[in-house]
Amino acid sequence: MTRAIDRVATSPSQVAEAGRGLARLGAAGVDDYLALMKPRVTSLVAFTALVGLLIAPGHLHPVFGFAVLSCIAAGAGAAGALNMWFDADIDAVMRRTASRPIPAGRVRPIEALAFGLALAIGSVVALGVLANLAAAALLAFTIFFYVVIYTMWLKRASPYNIVIGGAAGAFPPVIAWVAATGSLSVEPLLLFLTVFLWTPPHFWALSLYRADDYARAGVPMLPVVAGKAKTRDQILGYTLLLVPVSLLPWVLGLAGPVYGAVAAAAGANMTLLAWRLRSGSKAEERAARRLFAFSILYLFLLFAAYLADKELTISFTLIR
Repeated sequence: MTRAIDRVATSPSQVAEAGRGLARLGAAGVDDYLALMKPRVTSLVAFTALVGLLIAPGHLHPVFGFAVLSCIAAGAGAAGALNMWFDADIDAVMRRTASRPIPAGRVRPIEALAFGLALAIGSVVALGVLANLAAAALLAFTIFFYVVIYTMWLKRASPYNIVIGGAAGAFPPVIAWVAATGSLSVEPLLLFLTVFLWTPPHFWALSLYRADDYARAGVPMLPVVAGKAKTRDQILGYTLLLVPVSLLPWVLGLAGPVYGAVAAAAGANMTLLAWRLRSGSKAEERAARRLFAFSILYLFLLFAAYLADKELTISFTLIR
């Protein structure tokens, strides 16, 4: 792993690229550093963390909630920046990522590394001071898991990289719950399991229509290694696991009928899209794009419905 880090940070091609881009580095601004933090991913992470925070028992002061969310978002951004630092060689040869700040020459790898480390350390320390050590330890583990276990090891070593690596994206609601309560419960664990099982169909749908990009970069994503037919099978299989798990909060009485109805309807549509993708190779790219796009909406709907149901339950209890 050390040799891999050295290769990414100091290879002759990267040194040459850094030299060619030196004249352009002065143009790097706030937008470039925000791009390093993967704002779309970070916003989804922050939303799932917000739900974990708001459904936690007890009174939540708005200032405390904002501070906790800021720490979790900063930690997610740190993981994104460190991911871009390590994957600069891959990003440079993939059309989808070639315009990112490092391969485009707007930010040097060493600057991205320093930025990511500063964000990671700052977010963990701040969460420990503001909330508790358990939440800070979970955030530190999440960053480590995404950067070291997923980015540095699994992504380049296994076609099931996203299955195990996806755990990192499932931790934020758990971190938020622990920050608010100092303990664990079945509710945040069910949210974790939902995001964990959602991740493979979401990213494998993307990899189906980006398979050439991954092959060019030498990343062993499932469509590249096992073929698109097996990938479609795996997407359907994980979707069939995801939908009943997403219904567990309603089945166990942790969420009410609003969540149950949304989870059932959204799950049915997710399954239908996965089935259509699995059923035929014609218009595969369009089917994969539809599943990828809906999967984002699906996760948002689940978490929003969970939160709405909790708020309705509290309001009804107060009225009674």
